[in-house]
Amino acid sequence: MQFLRSSLTLNAGALTTGRIAGIVTLAILLGCNHAHAATTSIAAPPSIADKTEQRKLYNQAQNAIRNGRNSEYQELLAELEHYPLKPYLEYNYINRRFSRLPAAEIAKFERDYPGSYLADKLNRRWVEKLAEKGKWADVVTQYRADNATTELTCFYLRGRVITGDSTAYNEVADIWSVGHSQPKACDPLFANWIKQGGVTDAIAWQRFIKAIDNRQRSLARYVTKLMSPETKQLANLYDEVDRNPRALRNMERFGKQSADMQQLILHGLQRLSLRDAELANDLWHRYDAQQLFADNARLETQRYIAVRLLRQGHTAETEALIKATPALSSEDLAEWLVRDALRNLDWHRVNKWIAMLPAEARATERWRYWQARALENTGGAPEQIKALYKQVAQTRSFYGFLSADQLNIPYELVDKPVVVPSVTRDEVALIGGVQRARELFILGKSLDARREWYHTTRELNEAQVFAAGKLAESWGWHRNGIQAMIQVRYWDDLELRFPLAYQEHVNTTAKDLSVAPHLLFAIARQESAFTADARSSAGALGLMQLLPSTAKQTAHRSGMSFSTYDLLEPATNIALGGRYLNQLLNQFDGNRILAAAAYNAGPNRVKKWLSKNSSLPYDVWIETIPYRETRGYVQNVLSYSVIYGYRLGEAKPFITASEAGSSL
Repeated sequence: MQFLRSSLTLNAGALTTGRIAGIVTLAILLGCNHAHAATTSIAAPPSIADKTEQRKLYNQAQNAIRNGRNSEYQELLAELEHYPLKPYLEYNYINRRFSRLPAAEIAKFERDYPGSYLADKLNRRWVEKLAEKGKWADVVTQYRADNATTELTCFYLRGRVITGDSTAYNEVADIWSVGHSQPKACDPLFANWIKQGGVTDAIAWQRFIKAIDNRQRSLARYVTKLMSPETKQLANLYDEVDRNPRALRNMERFGKQSADMQQLILHGLQRLSLRDAELANDLWHRYDAQQLFADNARLETQRYIAVRLLRQGHTAETEALIKATPALSSEDLAEWLVRDALRNLDWHRVNKWIAMLPAEARATERWRYWQARALENTGGAPEQIKALYKQVAQTRSFYGFLSADQLNIPYELVDKPVVVPSVTRDEVALIGGVQRARELFILGKSLDARREWYHTTRELNEAQVFAAGKLAESWGWHRNGIQAMIQVRYWDDLELRFPLAYQEHVNTTAKDLSVAPHLLFAIARQESAFTADARSSAGALGLMQLLPSTAKQTAHRSGMSFSTYDLLEPATNIALGGRYLNQLLNQFDGNRILAAAAYNAGPNRVKKWLSKNSSLPYDVWIETIPYRETRGYVQNVLSYSVIYGYRLGEAKPFITASEAGSSL
């Protein structure tokens, strides 16, 4: 996506070679018991196995329900006994008659489809309806904690109180004391609980703090009305400091020695550091001499101020702070300082701050690579440098590929596809939720399909998840195949994790534009995991996550017709996404590093970064991209390009000679 990353982008950590503990082959997994979380369907007789006719009958039955033709619906339902979406008809029929529905029908549906997405949904609606009717004893018996919302939990606790169980009040504080307003359905329960004296100063203070932290000021003001005068006075002072943290300069107003006052001061210092970290640091030292802060609170506040000092350009002050208090060093701070040193090509400082990283972080591929690079530039022993590169090059990762290039050796591309026995695959294919998800996917009901799939697969064991992933990929539901491997943390099935999805459209666009197909695959994989109808919170659409405005401009430049809806069509989305990528490649002289960064963050930001950091080696430039998201995006796209080159049978360089030779 350009300018903002898609919410559907997958974790960069999924790149790295990994193993499931104790797994050598899938056969080992298959020895465990198969726990079914959803009802297994009985296979339809061959005579009615063809779904085409069933889908027609299904649509007719839906129309019959909508138009109140109950007899016609019942006749059609009888003909759809083996159709996967029969539960959806029954559910919709129940919904049409919900206000006058006998409880027995609800119970029957839950018995027929136990643990299913629709049964759980129906249970939630039924408990809500019972509460509306004031049937509190039934609310208590029908409520299920594993299927509850906050609203339903409030109904349940209220029902317990009404039916004589006053111990329910003991569970209200945890629901009430949150940093946001709860559903209105909870108001009667809260009102009675408050009358019973449930709100103490301590509970009110906790919710007040959470509301302030969550920027819910009206809620915070409401909570202060429930406080004692003394606590309310402190809360008003807290609110004042939150709004104007510079008020902390008048230290006489904040001299009281108490845990609540200390919490107020530390909050104010953190708020102040967002605007003026130098002043916050100065006031911190003065308050630290005045108050007896707990050790963990002291370190947390100092680290918070230190990070803000760095972000506001006070690197020397931060280094002095850490030098005076070594315990302040954290992974975030040390990483920030390493990148600052890299940005200035100060390799001695790079070495210094890598050494300050926690041991676990220091052992990662990222920092082993940079340790080797720093040693190269500070006269380190060649044997040690080579050993570090060799260790990192054994991984299938961004830094592994960089290290392989340093050693001029082949990339490590571990590819161990999981072989799922047909009996397991067939068994999973018969699970009711899996069948319903597939049928909904085929019918284009993407949201319902995803809900069914996730509701079902979250209860499967590892062997079944493998099989589900293989099934999803065979249906063209590529994202679910990828997600299955993430769910079981198995990274070495490259066919499933990096599918050649929509290959015909990719090849057509690549040929038209002379853009490498493996780069188009890499962008689509990173942006949407090949979800054709993907929609991000920023409004980007489709496989390559194009903003409609960008797509419109690209279409106009390319002489293509365009409508926003077309972006959900794979052929159009790939064609426009490829053309936009090609524009960026032309704009940045064919440099994929810069084009990928621009695809994510926008070309103007990339130009700004280039103007501030000129003449940096390409690997340093990538590592010091200001946006963590864009940094990971570029690393993924470059790495995925290598993997897709392998999948296409074309060995591709990780970084081209021109990219490696350019100073960014």
